Amino acid sequence: MAIYTHVSVGTNDLAKARGFYDDVLGKLGLKRVADLGDNGSIWGEDKPSFFVLKPANGQPATVGNGVTVSFEAPNRAAVDAFHAEALAKGGVCEGKPGPRGWAPNAYAAYARDLDGNKLAAYCFKPE
Repeated sequence: MAIYTHVSVGTNDLAKARGFYDDVLGKLGLKRVADLGDNGSIWGEDKPSFFVLKPANGQPATVGNGVTVSFEAPNRAAVDAFHAEALAKGGVCEGKPGPRGWAPNAYAAYARDLDGNKLAAYCFKPE
């Protein structure tokens, strides 16, 4: 059983965020499942899981210090593709693809999106 219904991050430029996430999350097999007009969009496999929204209070979106949204990747190649696509789309590297010693077979990469939100992709399958 999953413990979250969804995760949301904010954006200050929805059009750019949609393009970024369509391409970057597409490398992990996720797709945009809904648009919320000018307020945001939702990605997932078959149900809403990850929301990118303009803040409801009308204030600028800001980044949470210490917050990371991590996506499960189907394999290590998808982790590599996620990271490469994020950087190609204007994201910033926060950790190159490679093994992570805190869990058996952990392989991950980190990047920041166009609004500065920290993202990761993880695969826990052996090579």
